[in-house]
Amino acid sequence: MTPQEAGGGNTAAESSHVGVQAGVVHGDVNNYMAPPDATPEEKFETGMRLLDSGARERAWHLINDAVVAGYSTNRVCFYWLLALLSGRTQDELPDEEIASLRDSARRLPLTQDDSWAEGVRVIRRLLDFDEGPDTDVPVLIMEFDRLRPIQRALILRHLEMVLKGQLKEQMWMRSLDRACEGQLADGRKDRVWKFFQPTPAGPRVRQADPPAIAVGTWAQALTGTLLWLAATAFLGYLLARGGLLIPLFALLLAGGVGGYLAAGNGIEWRFRSQRRRAKDAEHAMGPPPKTTAPPGGFARSVDHRFDHYFALYVPHGMERDAWFAQTAGIRKRLRDEIVEAYREKRTPAKTINWLIRDRASQVRTRWANGTLWDYRVELATPPRTKAAALLGALLYVAAEIWAERAVLGIDLLGAILTTLLIVAGSWLAIRAWPVIALEYRRYTADKAEAQNRLDESEIAFARWKERLSDRPQDREMAEWLDHDRQMLLNEALQHYRLSMRNVIAHAFLEAPAGSADRARVRGGPWRYKRYHLLVFVLTNDGVRQLAVTLDFANATFHDRHRLNYRFEAVASVRVRHRDDDERTFELTLMDGQKIDVQMLEAATEELQEGEAPGSVSTVTLDAAGLHHTLHVLEGIAAEGRAWLSRDRRRGDPLAGTENTRSQR
Repeated sequence: MTPQEAGGGNTAAESSHVGVQAGVVHGDVNNYMAPPDATPEEKFETGMRLLDSGARERAWHLINDAVVAGYSTNRVCFYWLLALLSGRTQDELPDEEIASLRDSARRLPLTQDDSWAEGVRVIRRLLDFDEGPDTDVPVLIMEFDRLRPIQRALILRHLEMVLKGQLKEQMWMRSLDRACEGQLADGRKDRVWKFFQPTPAGPRVRQADPPAIAVGTWAQALTGTLLWLAATAFLGYLLARGGLLIPLFALLLAGGVGGYLAAGNGIEWRFRSQRRRAKDAEHAMGPPPKTTAPPGGFARSVDHRFDHYFALYVPHGMERDAWFAQTAGIRKRLRDEIVEAYREKRTPAKTINWLIRDRASQVRTRWANGTLWDYRVELATPPRTKAAALLGALLYVAAEIWAERAVLGIDLLGAILTTLLIVAGSWLAIRAWPVIALEYRRYTADKAEAQNRLDESEIAFARWKERLSDRPQDREMAEWLDHDRQMLLNEALQHYRLSMRNVIAHAFLEAPAGSADRARVRGGPWRYKRYHLLVFVLTNDGVRQLAVTLDFANATFHDRHRLNYRFEAVASVRVRHRDDDERTFELTLMDGQKIDVQMLEAATEELQEGEAPGSVSTVTLDAAGLHHTLHVLEGIAAEGRAWLSRDRRRGDPLAGTENTRSQR
């Protein structure tokens, strides 16, 4: 919407068009979808919830279907009347609905005295109200005030268009009081943002890669081990045959102990060194890594979210570019892990915002408390490990040399042969076994880290689910928006110094403001974080128009635009419907000014199970009040002031029914 200050045109510029927002769909909520084999009671309950959401048309069809099927209670009668009349004046009703309204007392007789029956009686008296000298408005208002809060609230919300005269003014004051009390009620500012959060995907982590050891490595390790064992055994035999017991004892004891110490501690030393170097590479500083992910894909979306949350969690006192440079390696590792863990699960990137945010928050916390590089201390090789490895190697080599020198004196050929075999076997084994051992150590360490990350993610996931536990229901969003409309109407009345009795008719339009986040429940209308709201107030002097941008989370109005014009100034009113389901409301004045409101963006989201094509746009436009607004403005465009002067009422809709008081 692009209304401008007086003196300029109101046509939207092409460059101001905002790209389509896919939005959030809460597919786990099923309040507005009746099953194909629904019972009349189920249809009524679904219709009642749809009416609470503002989707009058679908609500009316379901509730009326339930009535036609024979489902009738006082509560059903109350909601049937509301659904029939909600947001409409009596002259908007088609002939068949007027006939149904006239016949409602017979079709839906009141069965007993309860609060719903009292509500029905008050509605019928409101519809039958005709201001005159004998009209007892205070008595009718008193009857209304005696209703229970739920019936009063529903009547104020849905029947404001059918009221007239003093009654209209009195009910408006009550409606305004209700809006003032309810606009920020039930923790609106703390809860609205949660409606736009997707149902989070559960925690996952990239699983540790299993040990990958080549067949040649295993063959080399086994061959070297067999050669070394055979040569060592033969060397021991030669020592025993020659009666060289001390060198034999040294070979068995010193060589065995030394080999054990050298192998175990050497592998630990090498593992720690390699893992520390790998961690250093992961934590490397430098320019932010450039993404190679294709645009529009899951990986690219994850990239954007990592950039967003790391920019959000910059440590105090540090520049953003410096923070990005310091965490370049960490961000790449975390990003790659998440992409790999979720890519194949058809998970929308927005459902793991909680995880990316938690990872970014953890990095900042660890940087702030100095633990981000703790791995360097944890993986540093203790001096005793290095000493044990070196001592073991010396013992083993010394024992082998002593034994070989002892054998030289009794069997030169045997000493040469065993030396060659031991050297060859040791060389092969030392090349292969550390590779195998390190790979298994790597796998064990990776599994432990993955489990730690999963545990942390489970805690973060539970914490996030708890924060979303009081996410508003769609009916709450609709009620808050209704309060905003009333407050906007009151602002218009105050500005133009009008009372409700001066208002012949009024109408609202609501549309998304630019690229505002949007969300809906399955079967329900789109809700937006920011709205363009317009109110058209028709008086004897013409149209008073007030347009604002609504910050829905904070219930505040911004960027007010006011426009006044005579009825004869309205040249045309239309809704442009494109093939991609984009809907634009257009009001053109005689001087060429245009008021364009993009009611619906192009449809890009997938329909949820049970949703028919076009159903989302239909229910969204219904909840936005488009039908009533078109009725009012199209009448003005077609007939001008004559639309106001002619008798538009199609008779008393309750004419011919039993006296409403006979139902008491």
